[in-house]
Amino acid sequence: MAHETQSYMDMLRKFADGMGLPKLDVDKLIESQRKNLDALGQSAKVAAEGAQSVAQKQREVLEAGLREASAMVKAFQPLGNPQETVAKQTELARKVFDVALHGAQETAQMARQSTSDAVKIIQDRLKESLEEFRDSVSRANGGHGKK
Repeated sequence: MAHETQSYMDMLRKFADGMGLPKLDVDKLIESQRKNLDALGQSAKVAAEGAQSVAQKQREVLEAGLREASAMVKAFQPLGNPQETVAKQTELARKVFDVALHGAQETAQMARQSTSDAVKIIQDRLKESLEEFRDSVSRANGGHGKK
């Protein structure tokens, strides 16, 4: 198999030379593609960890909201005048809403950060890959490429 691969690579080199294309360093190309795959793997890992963190945070927010609501319902005494009862019900609803809103904001921030981190890995690799390509073309042209 190695011999078949080598002869295939030789055939590609000869074809490129015959067309006047810049010389291609196959080993560097393979290394570059390995780095691309590594970056994709790292990005996927960061995204998965972020999704797991977001799910955990959502669970924590739900539990906190339920605890808050449960404690307030237990403490709620509807005996008294109707205005006090309505005020207590309003306060209960506001506190539960506040807990949910705060949790949603934290969850959204975590999701944004996770996405940003995963995208940055790919962006950084893309920049590096373009530099590698530019350098290889520059070397193939005898160092006359733009820098």
